[in-house]
Amino acid sequence: MLSFDITPIGTVQNARTDIQRTDNWGAVRSTITVDERFGEACLQGLEGFSHVEILFVFDQFPDHGDYREPRPNRGRPDLPPVGVFAGRGPRRPNRIGVTSCAIESVHGRELTVVGLDAVSGTPVIDLKPVMAEFLPENVQQPEWVSRLMSAYFQP
Repeated sequence: MLSFDITPIGTVQNARTDIQRTDNWGAVRSTITVDERFGEACLQGLEGFSHVEILFVFDQFPDHGDYREPRPNRGRPDLPPVGVFAGRGPRRPNRIGVTSCAIESVHGRELTVVGLDAVSGTPVIDLKPVMAEFLPENVQQPEWVSRLMSAYFQP
């Protein structure tokens, strides 16, 4: 099986440090400081977008190793068991997270966003501007997902 190394491009700084806290990410303000190797103009042009997709690593969560058995998200017994690729949480083979966040400001190598569900110190592996042409028109999801996510992005 092919494997590869990924070097983080930056780091998240915010007030969230508890990896067990799973809701109320909507008002979390985070600053991503991009590594100096990309230069001071690396974010130039990003200020014209309203949102950015942030790819990051759930590095502070333990690796679970065996992903064969479906489990309910967050261990909640009121939710159906699902396979590892039917959820977005940190229990993943490569522990990669991705979230679309509102851009608050761009200054040099610092990007400030709102709604990033990553704790302080999290390594960022990529940033991509959200473009309408990449978004699907008709998204469908099971009813249980709405229950799971009801307070996730609440302030």
